[in-house]
Amino acid sequence: MKKHTRFLPLVKNDVWLEPYYQEITRRFLHFHQTIFGLETAHHSLYDFAGNHHFLGLNYDEDLKGWHYREWAPAAKALFLIGDFNQWDKVSHPLKQNKEGIWEIFLADETYSKTFTHQSKFKVCIHSQVGELARIPPYVRRVVQDDATKDFAAQLWNPPTNFDWEDDDENQSKVLDSLKDNLLIYECHLGMAQEKEGVGTYTEFAENILPRVKALGYNAIQMMAIHEHPYYGSFGYHVSSFFAPSSRFGTPEELKSLIQKAHELGIAVIMDIVHSHAVKNIYEGLTSFDGTDYQYFHAGERGNHEGWDSKLFDYSKKEVLQFLLSNVRYWLEEFHFDGFRFDGVTSMLYHHHGLEVSFDSLEKYYDMGVDTDAITYLQLANALIHSLDERYISIAEDMSGMPGTCRPIAEGGLGFDYRLGMGIPDYWIKLLKEKPDEAWQMGEMWYVMTNRRYNEKTVSYAESHDQAMVGDKTLAFWLMDKEMYFSMSKDTPNLAVDRGIALHKMIRLFTLSLGGDAYLTFMGNEFGHPEWIDFPREGNAWSYKHARRQWSLADNGLLRYEFLQDFDKAMVKLTTDYHLLKNIPTSNPARQLNMDEGNKIIIFERANLIFVFNFHITNAIPNYKFWLPEAGKYQVVLNSDEEQFGGFGRIKSDTEYFTIVETTEIDEETSITGNYLHIYIPNRTVLVFKKMD
Repeated sequence: MKKHTRFLPLVKNDVWLEPYYQEITRRFLHFHQTIFGLETAHHSLYDFAGNHHFLGLNYDEDLKGWHYREWAPAAKALFLIGDFNQWDKVSHPLKQNKEGIWEIFLADETYSKTFTHQSKFKVCIHSQVGELARIPPYVRRVVQDDATKDFAAQLWNPPTNFDWEDDDENQSKVLDSLKDNLLIYECHLGMAQEKEGVGTYTEFAENILPRVKALGYNAIQMMAIHEHPYYGSFGYHVSSFFAPSSRFGTPEELKSLIQKAHELGIAVIMDIVHSHAVKNIYEGLTSFDGTDYQYFHAGERGNHEGWDSKLFDYSKKEVLQFLLSNVRYWLEEFHFDGFRFDGVTSMLYHHHGLEVSFDSLEKYYDMGVDTDAITYLQLANALIHSLDERYISIAEDMSGMPGTCRPIAEGGLGFDYRLGMGIPDYWIKLLKEKPDEAWQMGEMWYVMTNRRYNEKTVSYAESHDQAMVGDKTLAFWLMDKEMYFSMSKDTPNLAVDRGIALHKMIRLFTLSLGGDAYLTFMGNEFGHPEWIDFPREGNAWSYKHARRQWSLADNGLLRYEFLQDFDKAMVKLTTDYHLLKNIPTSNPARQLNMDEGNKIIIFERANLIFVFNFHITNAIPNYKFWLPEAGKYQVVLNSDEEQFGGFGRIKSDTEYFTIVETTEIDEETSITGNYLHIYIPNRTVLVFKKMD
């Protein structure tokens, strides 16, 4: 194919994309036309993304009072109601200005004693669907009445501002530490405690952050921060995008959590949900001004049939401004260090990835792709990295859209990482469908290393979705009911022996081969045994399975401790040897040996030699393999050590020396090289380092 000098770098670096260069260029130009228009009208993208300082409730220091403004173009009339006016539906009407924005001003001289910190309020909207009391979209605090279960907006204006003293310096150090070593501990604040109930921001800061620090992870990824009316939605059916969930505590308590995380050297990544919104009318955005198309697509296009939720219309300037302001708000107001964007696949395609197999490049460039959603994601990443280029943005995309994690200037979407969603799916499928002896080493290698050139991936062995009710955790797939009866250190059990051995190997195999960053969901590092099941009518509103049983790993009597200690050692190895350092290749690991018969894979990464023996019985003495460098080697991590629940068949302080040997390939060909001879037990991984 003829080389075009006008190709964007995304196409120049991937010959397979050349047939689609016109579509890639069209998207690139669409982004630039959009941002040019926004910057022309609003001075800058940053200013455009500041609408939360205009719409909603904002205090005016000059006029001494509260402005409440609302965008509701199809509404007939708006009235501010609340406990300040005894919820009178007509006493405080909003007026439309010449731009069509509804507004009202509450001066301190009149309302300083009635409209105060923690006052509850709503906006009563008269529209084509009738008269409804609604929660303002830009509101920053929403609370639920314990008795009536009704949600209301709340004026949040504490007497003193939160003190971010010293946080800028701590946050900067944290962001610097993430380069080439992103280790994410994914968490849900509500279920992070062992008690049967909802955990809080304060409890998480006091009880869980020290655990994360001790484990060696340098980032937490927090789910369910946006306010959401149904706890069991895992936080993904968002109602109020600017309000941190009040069920976990106050905004100041969330800020305090983030500040403490930064003090401990831990970044805080927010799971941001801009892919859809809850359908609820009274709590959410649906039909806010009486139409179904104010924030969302009109008609059926505005409904996500799989998620039972509403879909944003990314072609509208006001929707872009709402979502981009939301991005800026969380970064500036709460000092988050970045975002994991939920549901990116759903955003990118009109079909939302439902029942679609992405088996050809054409599917990334046909009519099924939503150009406006692509532009929004590019704008969001442009905004994030303009605020601080070190901020992290992660795409939850299972489709593998080319360029997702390449700079916008190259024709990409601008994300830093994508989630390697196929990896956890593969492990569960393997455990469900194939006995251990049928595992194929070549297939395992391919799944771990099959990713786009120079696009960074977050690898993980199991997702929180796979632990939801109806499925099992990785540990439960490996050990099943034996976890209830045979996890005592004094109780021998072959099924548990197998499960512990493979649990360790699968995690290190995923971390060392699967990408450029690593993630685990809280509790999974020690093989949390049970599924996640939030309180619901079907379980009598029980919290039994919506919590984490830390005592299983901490009591010293059970084998969960072994898995936790191995995870800690694995993370330390990764940090100490810069295992995840970014190398601009499609696969930073170098395969040295592939032995299907003995179920052995050997590879080098970051100057470490990884030897995995997945065989169910073959513990092989004097196993020989080639090494690129001659010298003395020593084991730096051994999954068979007794402290990790192994059998102590290898002395980790043994020194190994390469031997120069000649291997006959055939009658005419031989290879002379450096070989190491080791004893490699079955279901064991050994990691070697060349000693100086």
